[in-house]
This record gives sequence, structure tokens and C-alpha cells, in this order.
Amino acid sequence: MAQIIKNIVTTVSLLAIVFALTSCEDNFKNIQSLNRTSFFPGGEGENIYLQYVDSGRVKAILVSDKMLDYSNVANQFTEFPEGVHVTFIDKNDQKTTVVADYAISYSKTELIDLQGNVVITTQDGKKLESDQLYYDQKNDWLYTEGKYKASTDKDNFTTGVGIDFDSKLSVIKAQNSYAESIKQEK
Repeated sequence: MAQIIKNIVTTVSLLAIVFALTSCEDNFKNIQSLNRTSFFPGGEGENIYLQYVDSGRVKAILVSDKMLDYSNVANQFTEFPEGVHVTFIDKNDQKTTVVADYAISYSKTELIDLQGNVVITTQDGKKLESDQLYYDQKNDWLYTEGKYKASTDKDNFTTGVGIDFDSKLSVIKAQNSYAESIKQEK
């Protein structure tokens, strides 16, 4: 009789443990879902056309199909999920354009991450192409760890992996690159 009671107690105990473990798993999943932070933009805009004007002069024009403003979160950022087209205009009215399929600008770090078919073109025909490019606004510095192609004209270009430079293109540091000319000698 004592053996039967012991077997019943053991069986009930095992069933209680199995039940407790399976119910804890469901609760654990519920607790995990509560800890997930989902956030929504504080502002949203479509067909954006912004001009940055300083001292009565237009210095930059930003055009984007969609902008999401996350200034309502701790680490504020602005996202351009459908790409950007930015034109910078210097004091001599020389234009430089920046185009990317996606962009995100982080307010706190002043870092802009451009992704997908990133192309920078200067008015004098210089061009830089990359899949991703970062712009450090504090230091006025651009860089990528990825592949890039930089050209000074249609016949000469440099390609490689990893490059960083100032926004005036006066200081350039290429990591792994080679130059090539496709102009044919006559």
C-alpha cells in the first residue's frame, strides 16, 4: 500500500512539474512580448521638399518621398525609408548632389547613414558611388568600409574597399584601392 501511495505521489508530482513548466513557458513568452519596445514616429511626411536657408541664401535642398520623425524616442532619429536626394549649394553657387535609396539621421550622434545606390556628384563631374556611406556632421567627414568607385571624369576612376574623406574632398584616405584609366591612347 505504501508503494502504491508513493507511486501516486511521484506521478502527481511529475505531472505538476510538467504542467508548471509548460505554463511557465507560455508566461515567459508573454513576459518577453511585454518587454519588447515598439515605437511609432512622432511625425510623418510625404513628398518632402525642405530648404536649408542661412543668411538669406539657400545652402541645401532635401527631397524625399517619405520622412519619419522619431524625435519622440530617447535616441532621436529621422528616417527616409524611400530614399533622399539632397543638393548642397556652396557660396559660389556650385552644387553637389547626394542620392541614396535609404537614409537615417541620428540626432544625438549627428551621424547620417546613407544606404543603397549612394551617389555623390559634384558640379565639376567628380562622382563617388557606394552601397553605404556615413556622414559625421560634427567632423564634416564621410566614410565607408564597403566597396566604392570614385571618378574624376568619365575616363578615370579609383575603386576599392574602404575610404574616408572630408566634405570638400581635399583630404582622402583610401584603404584598399586601385586606379584605372579607360581612355584609349591614339
